[in-house]
Amino acid sequence: QVQLVESGGTLVQAGGSLRLSCAASGSTFSSYAMGWLRQAPGKEREFVAVINDGSTYYADSVKGRFTVSRDNAKNTVYLQMNRLKPEDTAVYYCAAYWRITKILSADYWGQGTQVTVSS
Repeated sequence: QVQLVESGGTLVQAGGSLRLSCAASGSTFSSYAMGWLRQAPGKEREFVAVINDGSTYYADSVKGRFTVSRDNAKNTVYLQMNRLKPEDTAVYYCAAYWRITKILSADYWGQGTQVTVSS
């Protein structure tokens, strides 16, 4: 069992930066691929970034602006978001995958953290 708790979401101006954190419980954290997804009002949940065996992958909409990283000693995964845009406004969710088959089918989800980017 893995519990995920996100933090760091807040209101930020366009062009600003924010770092989200996701703290995980359990001793097997390093065995999981970790992802970030987001859901804007009235839209479906969408992929943002994932880190798996040291490799990182990003949605085209955030490539070059967002960076996903993890610290296995702290059981934490991060999402550094730079040059934020109003369209980045969403609830951001942390997800854990034992094996990634479908990006929306995570084994565990966090409760989400709200990011609001004002223009």
